[in-house]
Amino acid sequence: MRIFYSEHLVSYKTYTFGYGVYAQKENGDALSNIYERGFLPYSGSPDTHGTFYMARSARIPLANWSPTSENRRILKKFDGRFEKIRTPLSEFEQDEAFLSLCLTYFEKRHGPAVMPRKRLLFILNSGLITHVVTYYGNDQPVAYVLEVSDGEMGHFWFSFYDLALVRQSLGMWLMIDAVRNAQAEGKTHYYLGTVYGEKALYKTNFSPIEYWTGSEWSGDVNTLKKRARTDSERTVDTADEWKEDTTSF
Repeated sequence: MRIFYSEHLVSYKTYTFGYGVYAQKENGDALSNIYERGFLPYSGSPDTHGTFYMARSARIPLANWSPTSENRRILKKFDGRFEKIRTPLSEFEQDEAFLSLCLTYFEKRHGPAVMPRKRLLFILNSGLITHVVTYYGNDQPVAYVLEVSDGEMGHFWFSFYDLALVRQSLGMWLMIDAVRNAQAEGKTHYYLGTVYGEKALYKTNFSPIEYWTGSEWSGDVNTLKKRARTDSERTVDTADEWKEDTTSF
């Protein structure tokens, strides 16, 4: 794993100098080791195969995990409603119906610029996705989860689902279902992506949960919540130097 840094913000007055931290996967690197060091896969540019970024990510230590009361409330809403099939990516048919559901979900939920078709295809062809989990209702696909799995760890990278179910907490149920499946498989950790801003606080409904501080994994959930709630006070819309030389989707 090759780690590199990219210059970002500067505050000479306070002697604060920011750098984006990235990792480049090399032959022989285990994904579990890359995730363990606080990195997540970067998919913002077609020029960046095998690149990971360091961020405030969250993970579930599975040995001691059990559903919270809020988790159980969500589980009762959906358990038993869907048929689930977990397919290795190499065996999964990426047909137009699948792509259309995924792209429509992101366009309506997050805007057309977030997940254009080229980015979705880049993610699917990145070599990192190991499984696609399909959920069926009345014999029709209603949800998909793109998952990374590497021995002792798993990563819930993206989910897409029928927009008719958006306001019913289906997205949270998909994540809980993925966590309990990873636990049943004997994995040690399950990664949930980043926790930035109020919109990501739903992830703190898991217990126990750990987050990456920049140097270690911490179980201090109160600090995690405080940081997420105050992220808007520290947000700037400028790219670091490395991204200036890449093509964005």
